[in-house]
Amino acid sequence: MSGKIFQQIADNQVENSLSHQMRSKRFTFFKACLQQLPKPITILDIGGTLSFWQSMQFNEADVSIILLNLEEAQQLPHPFTSVQGDATALTQFADQSIDIVFSNSVIEHLFNWENQQKMAAEVLRVGKQHFIQTPNYWFPIEPHWVFPLFQFLPPIVKRWMTQHLSLGHIGKIKHPEMAKKQVDEIKLLTKNELEQLFPQSRIYEEKFAGFNKSFIAHSFSV
Repeated sequence: MSGKIFQQIADNQVENSLSHQMRSKRFTFFKACLQQLPKPITILDIGGTLSFWQSMQFNEADVSIILLNLEEAQQLPHPFTSVQGDATALTQFADQSIDIVFSNSVIEHLFNWENQQKMAAEVLRVGKQHFIQTPNYWFPIEPHWVFPLFQFLPPIVKRWMTQHLSLGHIGKIKHPEMAKKQVDEIKLLTKNELEQLFPQSRIYEEKFAGFNKSFIAHSFSV
């Protein structure tokens, strides 16, 4: 895929790209959910970044946002703080201690179903509410490599393509073990699997061209 086509479809830093438009629509839905809760509000964003919230032009008063990643970020502006942590073991947070656990395209990066179950259990333990988005396994364009039907290919073919082609958000990874790790990391979820992980949640379907592009498991009454 050429750089120009990638930017038009999948580069969420480009405002008129499909990816950015989908994220903006999703965030509008999230802000509608947010209005249901009394302030002040604390949001735990698993895998979140400052640039994401800034690109969404988020400026709600009395909302604190904790960004949790494998490495702690430094010198964040108010109302952001950063913590180092593991999505599958949120041990630094007590039960029901967070108003909203938020996550955007993270749960599919945990290598296997067992880890996805652990993350879901921790989200439900820690959060009073949750808003968890993930791409749809059955959408015809795989969202990380941005290549048609990539998710259905045999692992050996995925690894070869990752080593030899610069695709989507992944790019070319020449080292065999690193390419294998990247391929193994992504386990896209079906709607049925997401419902198993969050059995009491509502599932919001994000559609594009008649297909479900991604899903959101959430606990809000909208």
